[in-house]
Amino acid sequence: MGNRTALVSGAGIAGTTLAYWLAWHGFRPTVVERGLWQRTSGSPVDVRGQALRVAERMGVLVRLRAAATDVTGMRFVDTAGRSVGRVNLRALARSTGGGDVELPRGALASILQAASAEHAEFVFGDSIAGLTQDEHGVDVTFDHGRPRRFDLVIGADGLHSVVRQLAFGPDTNFVRHLGLYAATVPFNGSIEHRREVVMHNTPGRVVALHPSAAGPIAFFAFRRPELAEFNHRDIDQHRTMLTGAYAAGSWRTPELLARAQASEDLYFDAVSRVDVPAWSAGRITLVGDAASCVSLFGDGSSLAMAGAFALAEELAATSDDHRSALRRYEARHRRLVEPRQRGVEQASHLLIPATWAGIRARNAATRLWPAAAAAGWLGSRLSTAGRAPHPAGATSPG
Repeated sequence: MGNRTALVSGAGIAGTTLAYWLAWHGFRPTVVERGLWQRTSGSPVDVRGQALRVAERMGVLVRLRAAATDVTGMRFVDTAGRSVGRVNLRALARSTGGGDVELPRGALASILQAASAEHAEFVFGDSIAGLTQDEHGVDVTFDHGRPRRFDLVIGADGLHSVVRQLAFGPDTNFVRHLGLYAATVPFNGSIEHRREVVMHNTPGRVVALHPSAAGPIAFFAFRRPELAEFNHRDIDQHRTMLTGAYAAGSWRTPELLARAQASEDLYFDAVSRVDVPAWSAGRITLVGDAASCVSLFGDGSSLAMAGAFALAEELAATSDDHRSALRRYEARHRRLVEPRQRGVEQASHLLIPATWAGIRARNAATRLWPAAAAAGWLGSRLSTAGRAPHPAGATSPG
């Protein structure tokens, strides 16, 4: 299989993991990324379950643990900063088996890219412009580079996937707005609780400070119906939306909002769910958020790593039949994805209650946590969606 080529669109969590495992199985992967470098913004994310086993086989688990945030608790505060509820995340981790790693999204992507860099070609600052496939391969045109031909093309380019739009249809067919927008920005001010996430709610809004090894991160999420003219690349529009949502903010909101307004490293996007009836079309397929985004509450990074591993493994299992390999990959990974997607809206109501009564009820319930009913939500601790070989053995990690 050493002569088979694969183009991966997107150098995020799914794309870098996939590049590693495609190379390990004998493919020649090329990763194309629109950005000029690896994105560093975004909330901390979790690596758990099957993704932990994937990381261990890649030989990067020690590095992931070294970059971990080491957060021990989640504290809810009122307008004056007084604690009105707290969750012991370490106790929760023990009750659910432990072993999870929370670390900055940028650190995870960088570690995964470093693991695959020697085995894959990375092209930054370019994007796919057109796809034309036939029985034997896919002809690809780019915004800047020369046209090339590949055996397979994989969209690992997130919520706003270019591959999905070109090969499957417009976003309106697959992307459902969940009534929320979210933002993160690095924060260089002081924080009182260096081992705890501190969250402040008002009806339909949350603002939080999250400790991180690279420095604290400010997090915003607010309820708003879908904005028809929303542009996920328009930072001026994002700042205007944040100002409108948080202009009357309490606690440390004015300070954090001012930081978001001044920063060029602001991440902002709609919270959405992606449902694509079939993830493959001929020699083109999707992985990670491009196929099944569960935005913000659904272990997106862990699912991306597990999905990339499954895709590479299935392609290697039947090197002369990509169609059956892609069908097996989809059937196998949907079993992980679909339960997460079903719980997204319930989780959003816990994190961002729409009323004062809902906020008070959620805060009161923290006295009973950790409890099994809360484990799935609290374990995802502000994970975002959205928008790197020689492991010990090649068997499935789970």
